[in-house]
Amino acid sequence: MAAANKPRSDNEMLDVLIIGAGISGIGTACHLERECPGKRYAILDRRQDMGGTWDLFRYPGIRSDSDVFTFAFKFRPWKRTEILADGDKIKAYLKETAREYGVADHVRFGLKVSRANWSSEQRCWEVTALHEPSGQLQTFRSRFLIMGTGYYKYDHGYTPEIPGLDQFGGEVIHPQNWPEGLDYSGKKVVVIGSGATAVTLVPAMAEKAGHITMLQRSPSYIFSVPQNDELSKQLKKVFSDETVYELARKRHILLYRLIWNTSKRFPALMRKILLGAVRKQVGRDQMHHFTPDYQPWDERLCAVPGNDLFKAMNSGKASVVTDHIDKVDEAGIQLKSGQRLDADIIITATGLELQIMGGADMQVDGESQDLSRLMMYKASMVENLPNFSWIMGYVNYPWTLKADIVAGYMCRLINHMDEHGHDVAVALDQTGCRTDGPFLDQLDSGYIKRSKHLMPRQGERAPWKVTSDYPSDRELLLEGRIDDGVLQFDPESHAGSDAAPALKMAASG
Repeated sequence: MAAANKPRSDNEMLDVLIIGAGISGIGTACHLERECPGKRYAILDRRQDMGGTWDLFRYPGIRSDSDVFTFAFKFRPWKRTEILADGDKIKAYLKETAREYGVADHVRFGLKVSRANWSSEQRCWEVTALHEPSGQLQTFRSRFLIMGTGYYKYDHGYTPEIPGLDQFGGEVIHPQNWPEGLDYSGKKVVVIGSGATAVTLVPAMAEKAGHITMLQRSPSYIFSVPQNDELSKQLKKVFSDETVYELARKRHILLYRLIWNTSKRFPALMRKILLGAVRKQVGRDQMHHFTPDYQPWDERLCAVPGNDLFKAMNSGKASVVTDHIDKVDEAGIQLKSGQRLDADIIITATGLELQIMGGADMQVDGESQDLSRLMMYKASMVENLPNFSWIMGYVNYPWTLKADIVAGYMCRLINHMDEHGHDVAVALDQTGCRTDGPFLDQLDSGYIKRSKHLMPRQGERAPWKVTSDYPSDRELLLEGRIDDGVLQFDPESHAGSDAAPALKMAASG
């Protein structure tokens, strides 16, 4: 780590302040080290360790829900050959990456950001954070602010109203708040849910539990991937890790594009392929549990490694029930069909609760901003917020593919501004192209539908329209013009321009 880019005190003006020490924040900091050497930056995180999601979630079997070759950073190879990686291995990879690039010493833990205010007079962000261990407030000033906080609430997950749940005599657990040392040996376990978390928990717990049941209201698309990338294993005998990794990334990106495009253009064909693969594992009698009433990729597909979910079912250690809950009583769950599920443990794998900007109050000159009325620019910056980026990964590709190129774009922007002597960059819509469509509109998943009203909007056309297409986004962010006529530089210094009043209007909401 270069001493020049480490802030010497809390009062020193930073070049970049990053919120979040998860995959987005660490990745952004690594890009700064690689592409903007010498910049003074810090990373604030509420937790006491790096890793973000991979430090928070501790439930059995926690793993990536997309291949790790594209989930890992482009600039640092994933040297193992498993396709879906365990959570502890992902966290270790993130921490090793942070140490290798000199990022780890820039992280300040235990800080919950409550407010971020852009000062037009000072031309910087003033960020207020509570140091939770001591109860003290701290203030940071930075030229740029980059949010790597993701889009869900860390305090708790989402649990719907379930009649009688408070009457249950056993343990009720949400996977986001998994208790350390939980002993479920020989216990009857019911997992409520049908998404990625549920299909991970069931096979992971099946061996020790007495029996585990996945209780779902409706099925999801589930597809199996191999445990290991056998081609990569063979190529490692001949080529370097870097070459094998790059080839694996390209293959998996092409595969994602093929599946996504086929799902959107030929949904009946993709549905037939997906359901046919499941039928071979569970037989026709069980297919009603795996036949969704929507088309592929209207919601996320659930990947399982090596058919582990189906193997657990076929062994008799696990089962799937599709039904609606009538009520929960002291000993289990009564279903509306009349069936009953006795339980010692109920796990509510019912999803996330979305939260924008980590819950921070975003302000311009002291006026709070309603982000649901602002658009995303190039899916990387927010309209009217100067020198700001919100790192949002893909929901239809692996998260990191997008996080990587947004971080790369912000480094290009910073270098462009340095080269041309600019202090401020802000995206302004001067054509009135905002729509009511939310930033995340690619999926109809429950956790997205519940919170669409909170999200920034998107526009009718580029650069305000979200494409969610990796090759197009990569070209736009890493090769497209920085000075595109929409991004305005130093607007307050141009008294006669349309940009100055537009920026001032942001402060009035």
